[in-house]
Amino acid sequence: MEKTRLDTQAGRWAMLGGCILGGGGGGNAWLGEMLLDKLSEAPPLELAPLSEADGDAVVLSVSLVGAPAAAEQYLDPDQMIRTVELFRENCPDIQLGGIITNENGACATVNGWVQAAFTGLPFLDAQCNGRAHPTGVMGSMDLHKDPGYQTVMTYAGGDPAKGRYVEGIVRGTIDRAAALVRAASVEAGGVVAVARNPVTAAYVKTHGAVGGISQSIALGRAVEEGLGTSPLAGVERAVEVLKGQILCQGRVDSCQLRSEGGFDVGFVTVAGYELTFWNEYMTATAPDGTRLATFPDLIMTMDAATGRPVTSADIREGQEVYVIGTSHGNLNLSPTMYDRALMAPVEQIVGREMLRYQEHRD
Repeated sequence: MEKTRLDTQAGRWAMLGGCILGGGGGGNAWLGEMLLDKLSEAPPLELAPLSEADGDAVVLSVSLVGAPAAAEQYLDPDQMIRTVELFRENCPDIQLGGIITNENGACATVNGWVQAAFTGLPFLDAQCNGRAHPTGVMGSMDLHKDPGYQTVMTYAGGDPAKGRYVEGIVRGTIDRAAALVRAASVEAGGVVAVARNPVTAAYVKTHGAVGGISQSIALGRAVEEGLGTSPLAGVERAVEVLKGQILCQGRVDSCQLRSEGGFDVGFVTVAGYELTFWNEYMTATAPDGTRLATFPDLIMTMDAATGRPVTSADIREGQEVYVIGTSHGNLNLSPTMYDRALMAPVEQIVGREMLRYQEHRD
């Protein structure tokens, strides 16, 4: 089977498809573009099927942690590469066998490509979760349920010129380590790059989203083909591939966002329809109060003028958008997306009932 070359063209498709699968989050497009520019300086990189990795090979996941709308956020590709170097320096006994990305998004889907290319590690066709999610624990592939698992997280980010640069290593439980990294993102100005949660390839196979990168690339390619006809055709191609629907279309009547504790929190109203978000869109509700979609269902806004996705951090009042959605059952999700304990706090944060609309599994 011919492998996919992870070049700038594949990267653009991955960014487009990944941004849609980000569901409102997943990092900023400018950072994804920066990664693709850096990739052009790197040795050739191919997408390695997870099946090619030995089951005992240690896989490291990479992610971004922070609030996408934070005004002073700063991150560059060298800082992202630094997280893998920090891990190797501090964990010399762990021989890494590959890198995966944590989630989907305009940046998240191509996160890991540069790290793999410049460190010589394989980039594997898998993700911790096949959509974007707000908390680090949601991307832990159920490791938080293992009381004996002690994670290692390395992080780097922030503008050195403003005295914001931080880097470090955290060891501990998933919850505690993730909280400390989130705090570091605030000190860095809003976001840090992270390398974390070493596990075996066999564990990723049973707890991750296998094939997630190739799916994002395929979605982005299909949408780009549609955009060659019209913005609406691009939106319709996204809906077709995702087996979803257009939930509504109209003008953004209001948009309220606050950055709080390293997250973006708020709501958007479109032609009377309400969307809440906690980085990612959490709920979509019709004007009559009917709940149309609830996280981890995918909810995404698409600019009506361009047919391209627009994240919760970038949407603006007066903008004409389509709101699309698809059921969680049509997505490539981690088991964490069905964990009631992880979903319960979201109700308090967005102020909307969620648990009774969600599927939960023991």
